[in-house]
Amino acid sequence: MNEFWTDRRVLVTGATGLLGSWLVKQLLDRGAEVICLIRDWVPQSELVRGGAMERCRVVRGDLCDMPLLERTLAEYEVQTVFNLAAQTIVTIANASPLSTFEANIRGTWILLEACRRVPFVKQIVTASSDKAYGDQPVLPYDEKMPLQGTHPYDVSKSCADLIAHSFAHTYGLPVAITRCGNFFGGGDLNWNRIIPGTIRSVIRGQRPVIRSDGTFVRDYIYVEDGAAACILLAEKLAEKEELYGEAFNFSTESPMNVVDLVNLVLARMNTDLEPQVLSQAKNEIKDQYLCSEKARQLLGWEPRFSVEQAMDRTIDWYRNYFMAETQVMSGSLSG
Repeated sequence: MNEFWTDRRVLVTGATGLLGSWLVKQLLDRGAEVICLIRDWVPQSELVRGGAMERCRVVRGDLCDMPLLERTLAEYEVQTVFNLAAQTIVTIANASPLSTFEANIRGTWILLEACRRVPFVKQIVTASSDKAYGDQPVLPYDEKMPLQGTHPYDVSKSCADLIAHSFAHTYGLPVAITRCGNFFGGGDLNWNRIIPGTIRSVIRGQRPVIRSDGTFVRDYIYVEDGAAACILLAEKLAEKEELYGEAFNFSTESPMNVVDLVNLVLARMNTDLEPQVLSQAKNEIKDQYLCSEKARQLLGWEPRFSVEQAMDRTIDWYRNYFMAETQVMSGSLSG
């Protein structure tokens, strides 16, 4: 499908985030003309460090700025939109719900309304989350289950998801929704997340910290697989109007509890460090993982990487990252 993306004008919001950085790289590799909407300058982002941003057009601004969005979509004649901008950290959402609601809910309807007003836009993929389902009595979650978030982050995703569904069915907007588990991969600099935090601890020779009791079960999806899923969904939207308003779970269908995940990282890094379990997590769902049957059947989606392969690639990225950081610090001190 590279011919689909050749010279295609694509807007990516949240481009400096974990998923956004890898999505932009994959789009550029396919020949797309990428416009990035960026609120904060993040020099440590994989998008910046890897040089991909130099190949993009950059618009500085906020997702909640309707005139800016309309101008960007119209002046660049954007054809495909990937809406990834969000406040993604559960602990921050619990501490600061209003900013999370502003970014995740208001930002969604403003972007979709801007897309509705600009005739060039032909496909929109907006990122929801497995958290949009809230706490369900049956596992794994499938797309027929109701959206019933309870805590601030979960509610923000439930609302944004329903808003996208509404725009598709009320206005015929060509939007579809991704629901993924916890992303991991090189470039995630949110150290309170379990995988980058564990890798950093091991590199520093420190015991990794588990905030929960370690028994929470989650889906973990490699970021390069997540980016490829977004691209595939946009391609299918171009082919099938019946996908407008549809949501898709993307999962490796290999859920793990936190202790097993940390032990996997420790084993791949060949260390005998023992994790420190704090048992301090609050307002989080105990067990949550997804069924991807719908994505397999309707989209033909499959992950490219096993968890072990993905973890090795992730660990290599962080080793290179910290090696480069050490060299920069050494150079600054010697200079």
